[in-house]
Formats: sequence, C-alpha cells, structure tokens
Amino acid sequence: MKKVFKITGYALLTLVSLAVIYLLAAFILSRISVEKEPVTAEDVFIYLLANGVHTDLVLPVKDPQIDWSEQIRFEHTVGRDSLARYVGFGWGDKGFFLETPTWADLKFSTAFKAAFGLSPSVVHTAFYNNMSEGGDCRKIPMSREQYARLVQYVRGSFRADSSGNIIPIATTAHYGSNDAFYEAIGRCNLFNNCNTWANNGLKACGQKAGLWTPFHTGIFYHYKDK
Repeated sequence: MKKVFKITGYALLTLVSLAVIYLLAAFILSRISVEKEPVTAEDVFIYLLANGVHTDLVLPVKDPQIDWSEQIRFEHTVGRDSLARYVGFGWGDKGFFLETPTWADLKFSTAFKAAFGLSPSVVHTAFYNNMSEGGDCRKIPMSREQYARLVQYVRGSFRADSSGNIIPIATTAHYGSNDAFYEAIGRCNLFNNCNTWANNGLKACGQKAGLWTPFHTGIFYHYKDK
C-alpha cells in the first residue's frame, strides 16, 4: 500500500510540476515581443477581438484584395445579415467549439482530446456590423502587402474540397445568429491552440505579437497601451 501511495504521490508531483512549467513558459514567452514591421501605409484596418478565453482576427468582409462573403457566405449563418462589414476568424478544437457552449458543458474527454491533438479542428467565423475599440478589442492598421499575407494565412487554415471550396459544417451549435463553422486544417493541442493561431497570424503579417502564447492575455499584453 505504501508503494502505491508513493507512486501516486510521484505522479501527482510530476503533473503539478509540468503544469507549473507550462504556465511559467506561457507567461515568460508571451512577454517576449516580436516587434512589428514598419508601417509603410495604413491601407487596411483589422481588429483583435477577445471573448475572455480566445482571440479572433476580425477582417473587412469586402476589400479590393478579397471578398470573404464569396465563401464565408451570409446564408451559412442563422441571421443571414448581408449588411455585415466585418468577419471574425477563430481556429480551434472541434469538440470545444461544437460541444462546449459553456464551461459547465466541458467534458473530460473533450478537454483531453483538445490538449493532445486527438480531434479535428474547425474555423469559427462571425459577422459584425461594426467594431468598437475597448479592453477586449484592438484596431490594427497595416499595408496592403501585409494584409495579403494575413489573408493567405487565414485562408490556409481552411480545409477545402476537390474544387477548392471551403467546407461548411452543418450544426445547430451557434453562439449567435451571425456565426458559422468550417472544416479546418491542423490539430489543436496544448502548444498550438486558438490563441496561438491568432498570435501566429499577427506574426505572419508583420504585427506585434508574443513569441508564443496559449492565452489571449499574452496577445493583448502587447496592445495594452493602445
């Protein structure tokens, strides 16, 4: 019996130690800044939007470079509001997005699969009529060349069919009347989650970001003075 308690104790100590190391690494690495490229022009404005857990990249619905509504269709949402001016993108674990509307609905199996990359991923999109800067929303200007890189990054997260069209997910798991889900590429895990995806998107288009962060606070730390 003593041996069992000893093994259990070592196991718990190992788990606690790993959790502390993970949280410490997240804090330190998220504070190391990846500096933005010089802004040569303020041609396009995007937004960072947090909901207290994860971060979305919010882009104009229509721009000379791309009309997102050609594939992120208004009719894929419940509201079908074709007047929306912005569309938000978030990438993450399919189980979390579709099966966990609130933390009270979180199952151990869902969390375990998400932590270790055992389930597919999705892109969650949401349309907005207006964006307003605040504690959980930051406006970012960039050049057209930088925006083109961001568009390429976001488009590269969608899974496409043989014709090159992104694949909508038929579900009733909506967070409102303006959102929809699409099949995505990649697997979510402890080191590559929704906030890591948004942070990497900022890096891809030459904006301020943390070296690595699994938390939205690690992204917004670099925009706290706006």
